[in-house]
Order: sequence, then structure tokens, then C-alpha cells
Amino acid sequence: MTRPDTTTAGNTTGAPPERGLAAPERRRARRLFPAALGIAGVALVALVALPVLAIVLGTSPGSVGATLGEHDVRWSLWVTVISALMATGVGLLLGVPLAYVLARRRFPGKRLVEGLIDLPVVLPHTAAGVALLVVYGHDGILGRLLAPLGITFTDAMPGIVVAMMFVSVPFLVDMAKEAFAAVDERYELVARTLGVSQAMAFWRVALPLAWRGVVAGAVMMWARGISEFGAVVILAYNPKIIPTLVYERYEGYGLKAAEPVALIIIIVALVVFVALRTLLAPRGRGRE
Repeated sequence: MTRPDTTTAGNTTGAPPERGLAAPERRRARRLFPAALGIAGVALVALVALPVLAIVLGTSPGSVGATLGEHDVRWSLWVTVISALMATGVGLLLGVPLAYVLARRRFPGKRLVEGLIDLPVVLPHTAAGVALLVVYGHDGILGRLLAPLGITFTDAMPGIVVAMMFVSVPFLVDMAKEAFAAVDERYELVARTLGVSQAMAFWRVALPLAWRGVVAGAVMMWARGISEFGAVVILAYNPKIIPTLVYERYEGYGLKAAEPVALIIIIVALVVFVALRTLLAPRGRGRE
């Protein structure tokens, strides 16, 4: 007869026993682990939420209303939102095809391309602004070529769009690439066998199945664009976007003057992200 395995006797849960621990210690460890997870989560949420709550609770609605009544604030808000939308539109036009290629194809230099696309995420944005100025400034490579056509980037809205697109397009490309990679390529192959062209298979099969990731990437790109400061302020200080206006008011008039403007952009970003979560929330699923 074989001796019973005493290491698993009485373990009816199927979970491996904590070796070397007595029963009370094991129960205490099981209680402490969820508590540790909760403490870590609360600490991180507090780290993000406290500054936001501080500026929300420390700014009166009257000051926000008065700030919104100022022409330069409304103009800056319009420039910020529209420039970010234009940057996102160009990003969608150029970034979605690239994301599809990166998700579906292998080619020499692919890792290099992916690294170059992700570079703006880790590049200091003041350095990004200097690099953009070298290319798009009055004496830059493209700045000189496009100036005769009436297209200027220094202290102009096209410069804001270029700077926003440079720093934010990695979010769109990466999220769209992951969305396309999650779509089974066999669906497209089946469509091709039915006589559909490769382009139509992309439009009718791959893109509709990956749309959530593409939309999420576009919203993330737009949100990152409206928050950009360093690259924009070097290439195009004027017309002022909201981050530039916040900095200018803080430097010129102090913290209280900057708080209402900062709160306005926080509210805009929060509304967009809540709408995004609502739009992309899974439908018809029970609680996991």
C-alpha cells in the first residue's frame, strides 16, 4: 500500500498549501494579500485623484465662469481643441494604414520603424520642439520649402498641429496595431477567397472588427495633443493653446490666476475620457 500524501490531505480547495505555515498563519496570509492589493490600489488612485480634487474644490464656479467669459481663454480653448482634432485626423489618415502593416507584415527594419514611432513617448518634449524647429522653422528644411506657398509653422496654427501630432501619434499607432493584431487574419483570407480585393478586405473586415481599438487610439491621441506644452511652446508659442495660457498666467499672476484655466482643461479631458469609456464598454456581458 502507498502512504497517503500528507502534504495535500485536507486541502479541499485544490490550491497549493503554503508550506511551512501553520493553519492560523495561512489564514492570516490569505487575508493580508487582498488587503495589500487594496492598499496599493487606493494609494495609486489617491496619488492621481488628490491633485485633481484639490484644484476642483479650490476653484470657485464663479471664477471658472468669469474665466470662460474672457476672449483669450475661449480663443485658446478653441485653438487647442481644433488643433488636436486636426492632428488626430492626419494621424488617422497616415497612422491607421501603418498600424495595419505593422500588425500584419514582417519586413526588414520593422523593429526600427516601431522604435521610431514610439520615440516621442520617451523623448523630452522640449527636445522634440527643438527638433521640430530645425525642420519646420523659418530656416528649417520644410519651412523654407513651404514658405513660398504661404504655409508657415513658427508661431502659426500648422506648427501647433505638427507638434501635437509628433508627440501623440504613437498612442494611435500602438493601440490600432494591437487592435488589428487581435483580429484573426483568417477572416480576411476568407473574404479574399470570395473575390474581395485586399483593400476591400481591410475596409469591410479588418477595420470594422478593430474599430474599438482605433477609436480608443484616436481619442488618446487627441487627449495627449491637448495636453502638450513643451514641443508646442518652442515651435509655436502663438496662437496660445490652453497649456501655454496656464503657464503664462502662473508666471505672470500666480497660482490663483492659473487655477480656473487649468480646471477648464481638466473638465474637458475628463468628459472626453468618460465618454470614451462609455462608448467602448462591452455590451451585454455580465460581471466578470
